[in-house]
Amino acid sequence: MITIRRSRATDFPRSFDIWQSAVKATHNFLSEADFQALSIIVREQYFPIAQLWIATDGQDYAMGFMGLTEENIDTLFVHAEGRGRGYGKALMRHAIGLHPNLTIDVNEQNGAAFGFYRHMGFVQVGRSEVDSEGRPYPLLHLRRYADR
Repeated sequence: MITIRRSRATDFPRSFDIWQSAVKATHNFLSEADFQALSIIVREQYFPIAQLWIATDGQDYAMGFMGLTEENIDTLFVHAEGRGRGYGKALMRHAIGLHPNLTIDVNEQNGAAFGFYRHMGFVQVGRSEVDSEGRPYPLLHLRRYADR
C-alpha cells in the first residue's frame, strides 16, 4: 500500500538516498564531477529548505519524493528499488489532485522520465540547451493541462 504524506526532518537522510539511487539509475549522462557537485547542492541547499511529498510503503518507509511549488513539480525521484511499483504514479496523481495544470522540466537524455510524464498527460512546450545550472544537459519543458 502506497501512502503520500508531507516530509518530516527525519526523512531527509532517506530522501538523499532516494535521490542518489534514482540519479544513478536514470542519469547515466551526468559526469561524475557533475554528480558530485549536484549531490552537495541537493544535500546542503535543497533538502534543508525543501517541503516534500513522500511516497511510502505500508511500513511508512520512504520510496520516493516530490517537490511541488504551486503548479510546478520541482523534483520527483523514486528509489531504484521502487521503480515500476507505482510510487511515481502515486506522487503524480497526488500532484494532479492538488493542481490539475502542472509543469515540470526533465533532462532530455532521461528518456524513461520523459516517457513517464507523457504517459501521465504531459506535452512538451519548450526546450533549453542547458540545465538550470548552465550545464550542457538540455531540459525539456513539459506541461499537463487539466483536461487531459
